[in-house]
Amino acid sequence: MCGSVENLPNGPDENFPYLDENERFSFPDPAQAQHDSVVAWGGNLSPGMLLSAYEQGLFPWYSEGDPVIWHSPDPRFVLFPENLHVSASMKKTLRRGEFNVSFDRDFRAVITACAQTCRPGQDGTWITADMIAAYTKLHSLGWAHSAEAYRAGELSGGCYGIRMGDAFFAESMFFRASNASKAALLTLAQTLFAQGVRFIDCQAYTRHVQSLGAVEISRCSFLALLRETRESGLYER
Repeated sequence: MCGSVENLPNGPDENFPYLDENERFSFPDPAQAQHDSVVAWGGNLSPGMLLSAYEQGLFPWYSEGDPVIWHSPDPRFVLFPENLHVSASMKKTLRRGEFNVSFDRDFRAVITACAQTCRPGQDGTWITADMIAAYTKLHSLGWAHSAEAYRAGELSGGCYGIRMGDAFFAESMFFRASNASKAALLTLAQTLFAQGVRFIDCQAYTRHVQSLGAVEISRCSFLALLRETRESGLYER
């Protein structure tokens, strides 16, 4: 792993060992990363590889045609229970029941819609076919979860991520109707926090998630939080 990027295959490395959900891989220490948020590159998206990354404060993010690139941003964008903000307008939206929000009803539809969403400043999507397959596999194993917001029976927005014990790692969201993604994420956040989740990792700053109360913390603080959470059951579903 690591080495010269030019010598690595595009996407997941077929020659890299497949790790099941009970196997782990030790990544380079993200606290020592010298290339902005990039910690390592190479490997694959097998269940054990992905779970190892989240446990160690990393996540995969790469474009079609690149090798798998593992990131650990500094600062990190995190949503804590005490900071969760529901605006007056969103309270009305939720109270009126404008959206029917469900969990894990259609994970593949949510991640596929996230992949198809155009985002400012991005040319194409980082949610490749390999990523969709990998996270759908994690969903079938009980690690990846989705929240769906329906209006009049139509999927109007949603989000997905990974839950590991008292931590939730949010990956992406989409909307086809105003406030749909917020309704899904807020409902998910309220449910997770009520169940004892200590934080939702939102990875990198977005104004959309900042409006819900997410704050930036240093990578060092995030890794310390991760270690503390791991000791209280991070490895459990």
